[in-house]
Amino acid sequence: MIKVAVLGYGTVGSGVVEVLEKNSEALSKKALDELSVKYILDLRDFPGDPHEDKIVHDYKQIVEDEEIKIICETMGGVGAAYEFTKQALMAGKSVCTSNKELVALHGPELIALAKENKCNYLFEASVGGGIPIIRPINCALTAEKIEVIAGILNGTTNYILSKMEKEGAEFETVLKEAQELGYAERNPEADVEGHDACRKIAILSSLMLGKHVDYSKIYTEGITKITPVDFAYAKAMGMSIKLLAVSKECDDKAFAMVSPRMISAEHPLHMVNDVFNAVFVTGNMLGDSMYYGKGAGKLPTASAVVGDVVDCARHLGKTVTCIWDSEEAPLMDVADAQNKFFFRVKTGNEERVKDVFGNPEAVKLPGVEDEVAYVTGSLTEKDFAQKYEKIADICVGNRIRVGF
Repeated sequence: MIKVAVLGYGTVGSGVVEVLEKNSEALSKKALDELSVKYILDLRDFPGDPHEDKIVHDYKQIVEDEEIKIICETMGGVGAAYEFTKQALMAGKSVCTSNKELVALHGPELIALAKENKCNYLFEASVGGGIPIIRPINCALTAEKIEVIAGILNGTTNYILSKMEKEGAEFETVLKEAQELGYAERNPEADVEGHDACRKIAILSSLMLGKHVDYSKIYTEGITKITPVDFAYAKAMGMSIKLLAVSKECDDKAFAMVSPRMISAEHPLHMVNDVFNAVFVTGNMLGDSMYYGKGAGKLPTASAVVGDVVDCARHLGKTVTCIWDSEEAPLMDVADAQNKFFFRVKTGNEERVKDVFGNPEAVKLPGVEDEVAYVTGSLTEKDFAQKYEKIADICVGNRIRVGF
């Protein structure tokens, strides 16, 4: 029997316990041994809970127990979670986590520590919730040179944008509804400003390159400036607007960006709606593949954590290969990145737009007489910004990147 401890008995932690309990028979077959939760660490007591006898408040009791072989860290944050994870790995105990912030910040260090102590640090649930993507990159796609990763990596923002598109509603209206339904936090900044997606694309970029991509250096935009009018133009062009995290390797440097983008109806990411997430991967041999599913939530995320528990159980005393070195990957200057851009201007300024941008494609909405939109050809971010500044006084709304 393999004894497991769960750190944090919140949404994901309680889900991990539930998955281990409900699927115990199948999990035992897959793990080649019985899995059993011995401890649940939390500051609170849970009187009446079926697992109240497993609740402990002192982490020392867990880390010093030789019976504990695997620890599920579902606490979140980078304070105690970081210290507890380090102590566990140094004691030769494998750690499975859903903590994207900790993985993005300290991934290389914790992976190296696991290797030194012949255990594992696994984090499938840190990106895409229940969607398998970390393991495919580390295992199934190892024959590939991955050229591009593009993902809808945040269910909250995807829900908001989907509702805005379907109902023509304003951002603030849909955000309030998302908060009432529990899809958005009371303070939604991490989601709507793109910070959550940024950490996730940093993790995927690091695995793609085998070097550390610092999420604090990734250019990030959120969705707060997107309007129903933008969606109306997108629809007229056969497109949708998604918050997209994109990563690729360009001339020995990493390019990574999080921003709203218009996506063609022909692209598979176009159909990813509501709280669902998807990761689109292009390899030099396989070509395109996509991984789709629920990117958050109690049981989808817990399922991914428990999948890692099974992997750890199969590899007790051995380390599963994960190439993510501490050497920092150089990031391409965003100013040099090439994109097409959508922007709107007041009518009567067609000649001025042509003088600055050449001959961009014009987009008009039926019944709208006071403005017209344009889509540029491929420009560097720097070049577009300089041109856009010249017509800033006639622009309406915000510019949006097109494609990726």
